[in-house]
Amino acid sequence: MLFLVGLLLPLLFFYFGWFGKSWINNLTLAMVYVLLGLGLNIVVGLAGLLDLGFVAFYAVGAYFLALGAEYLGIGFWTALFLAPLLAALCGGLLGFPVLKMHGDYLAIVTLGFGEIIRLVLVNWISFTGGPNGASVPDPTIFNLEFVRRARGDAVAFHDFFGLPYSSDYRYLFVYLLLFVISMIALRFFTQLRVMPIGRSWEALREDEIACRSLGINHVTVKLSAFMLGAMIGGLAGVFFATAQGFISPQSFNFFESVLILSIVVLGGMGSSIGVIIAAFTLTLLPEFLREFAGYRVLIFGLLMILMMIWRPNGLLRPKRSVFRKSEVA
Repeated sequence: MLFLVGLLLPLLFFYFGWFGKSWINNLTLAMVYVLLGLGLNIVVGLAGLLDLGFVAFYAVGAYFLALGAEYLGIGFWTALFLAPLLAALCGGLLGFPVLKMHGDYLAIVTLGFGEIIRLVLVNWISFTGGPNGASVPDPTIFNLEFVRRARGDAVAFHDFFGLPYSSDYRYLFVYLLLFVISMIALRFFTQLRVMPIGRSWEALREDEIACRSLGINHVTVKLSAFMLGAMIGGLAGVFFATAQGFISPQSFNFFESVLILSIVVLGGMGSSIGVIIAAFTLTLLPEFLREFAGYRVLIFGLLMILMMIWRPNGLLRPKRSVFRKSEVA
């Protein structure tokens, strides 16, 4: 029911004119942070690896689409499949040198990795565009373009379906595709948590020495967490770049890493549903508090303090599977 509501309700609002372009963008941004939260939840929530540079994989996915379109002619669908693989490779490159690090030391190294990526994007002006950023091409679907007049042998989306032209079709398409992929990722991670690899992540989080004494290969477990989380971060970057139409290094600063980590902590370490609730709260709440925009960071800090006092385990604490004696017998 929740899946159908999230999928069909925006369509109904858009059809009756209750749903403007700004709210489509807000919902799309919220779903991007849901993906980012789910990805970081693997690294921090399940595996217990404190990662403060997760925004680097987010930037890799976004810039892969923008620069790939500029230099290689790569489109949205190609980037949707290749950018997560590139981000996963970067996650492996980051995870391998830090296998023996824990806690604060791991956080400092990952923070440095995120800053390295950001500085490369800022200073490599001839390739990335530097502070000026890079433009992102519009998405297409089966050779249908979301423009008033299609180019070449392509067909305009509204002409093909006999609809009046609206630029909102593009944003609605991005939201619907992102929503479906996010729900698939949610289902996948929910099942992954009860599988052997998910239990290995939790064992690593609780006690690495005990985990290794049970014969679990901590190298494989850590790398799998880093790479799978980075893959989701790269996927979210592609959707962010497509929705915005333009990206710059300012979109991938340290505050973004803090925001994603806050989503995981507030939602509950290891809780996928809690991460979704926290992502929507921290993304959409500022839109209702635009009159207090100058106090946004202050309100955010107070919210974190109150949550740590009231619900130190997050909004929804994940529950372990329980077996009855009759089932065991």
